[in-house]
Amino acid sequence: DMGTFGSMNVRNFGPALRGAGAEAKAILLQMAAEQLKAPPARLQVKGGVVTDSAAPGKSVTYGQLVQGKRIERHIEGVAVKPVTAYTVVGRAAPRKDALEKVTGKAKYCGDFMFTGMLHARLVRPPAHGAKLKDADTSAAEKAGARVVRDGELIAVLHERPDLADKALGLVKAQFERPLPTVDDKTIFDHLLKTGPPPQNVGASGDLAEGAKASAAIVEETYLNSYVAHAPMETHSATAVVENGKVTVWAGTQAPFSVRQQVAQAVGFPPQNVRIIASYVGGGFGGKSAAAQAVEAARLAKATGKPVQVVWNRAEEFFYDTFRPAAVVKIRAGVSSAGKIALWDYSVCGAGEREAKTYYDVPHQRTLSAGGWQGGNPPGMHPFAIGPWRAPSVNTNTFARESHMDALAAKAGIDPLEFRLKHLSDARMRRVLEAVAKQFAWKAGKAPSGRGAGIACGIYSNAYAATMADVVVDKKTGHVQVTRVVSAMDVGLAVNPDGLRQQMEGCIAMGLGYSLTEEVHFKDGEVLDRNFDSYQIPRFSWMPKMETILIDNPGSPALGAGEPPIITMGAVIANAIFDAAGVRLRQLPMTPARVLEALKKG
Repeated sequence: DMGTFGSMNVRNFGPALRGAGAEAKAILLQMAAEQLKAPPARLQVKGGVVTDSAAPGKSVTYGQLVQGKRIERHIEGVAVKPVTAYTVVGRAAPRKDALEKVTGKAKYCGDFMFTGMLHARLVRPPAHGAKLKDADTSAAEKAGARVVRDGELIAVLHERPDLADKALGLVKAQFERPLPTVDDKTIFDHLLKTGPPPQNVGASGDLAEGAKASAAIVEETYLNSYVAHAPMETHSATAVVENGKVTVWAGTQAPFSVRQQVAQAVGFPPQNVRIIASYVGGGFGGKSAAAQAVEAARLAKATGKPVQVVWNRAEEFFYDTFRPAAVVKIRAGVSSAGKIALWDYSVCGAGEREAKTYYDVPHQRTLSAGGWQGGNPPGMHPFAIGPWRAPSVNTNTFARESHMDALAAKAGIDPLEFRLKHLSDARMRRVLEAVAKQFAWKAGKAPSGRGAGIACGIYSNAYAATMADVVVDKKTGHVQVTRVVSAMDVGLAVNPDGLRQQMEGCIAMGLGYSLTEEVHFKDGEVLDRNFDSYQIPRFSWMPKMETILIDNPGSPALGAGEPPIITMGAVIANAIFDAAGVRLRQLPMTPARVLEALKKG
């Protein structure tokens, strides 16, 4: 009942479904044995037909056994089919929703229309923390719009969406804006000042001994800005109230939690609330929350008519739960033999997931202060934060893998060789070696001028490694990623085509948070209101993509929706260093930041 996120579906539900399937088959064989008067061990199944191997003429289909009836039997301890016997799992399966989506037949929440339906437009504050002082809605009412005021909720509604827009423009609302606080430039100092005391999430050895054993110490700070989900479909919902019950069509990743929220908001028992989750036009963690569903349900109850709420792009950016801005500080040392002797890592704002290094380091410590899941001190973040495709792990992988490259350069060792030198994890070595072979990695010290980068990481026990080629325009600061090779080990590959689609999607989306995506804000006001200032990846950005699936059927199947994206920031940063000899330590790596780094040399 949690929802769809975290690449958990295959990982969590796969074993349960396999077990249920095995038990169902065993029950059907038991029923067939009774009908055919043959021992179950003698029965064979093919294409839903059960045959007695000793009497090929005796057979019965699954349909004939069930006859549309409810069958209630249970068999304990049924063994699941071994991987070697699979005939469907491991083979490519086409998407069942593809035709609907490419032909425009797919219905999203904004596509549902009902007789007498009202389109709602809500009065919104100009900034987070702004308080409503007064609102004059008389002009909107005179223009023919229906006005609903329910506590802090003020909405104008009309059967025509264009007239609802016009009516909203007639509302005169006065807000008390918040006092000046922070902006996108001062946020990092703010996080360090307001964050909670850091918690030790992993340590071994002695840091002082590690420092003594180090011939050189590299200490750096890595930053990432707030990032929006920017889905193609904005938050949308349509609600209908009838006979004390409410049905809501909502674009959400978590329909069960939305059901509870709607029930509480409209005062109905949960059993009288139905949430229909239609196609979600982009979620990435941002549609775990569904405030628009609550708004639609409240307005439908107040008006007695079907109500549709579709956020415009400015509302989408304003009410998004952003990937948190974060600061990572790393102090690490290498010995004269080129081995990492010291690793002192501290992350503030992002969270501790995959913060602890998997590299072999005798003296290490990992600290974490605050995170994306809440529990932060009031005022630490100026607006809501939440999951954004591999929460925490994008930040921590960017910082760790960038610093690994910096240490390799300091030691004068090839970046791939340097990583393998510190890896006893066989799965990580395997994905690194696979991607290096496909990429045709040329060993050498960075910067080489070629523009090749490397990064690897772990997300929920799935392993990923990436190599990339980039071209840096030293006059404009523009970075063009020309080739990306991505390898992934998610255990048993249930649908190889689906996995490759996820990998390519991660690569494409990863270009955005790496190169351009950041939320600009000041004193609670989100300054990015559309794609003119908030740039997401375009077709012209797309590199040649090559994907590698590591064959590992002996390990349980894991989710693939996030592992490849975690390496994108670091692999591009490391490739920029190899191309131009400058290290970018803040995401996104915009042309302005590239030029600034080049200027500083």
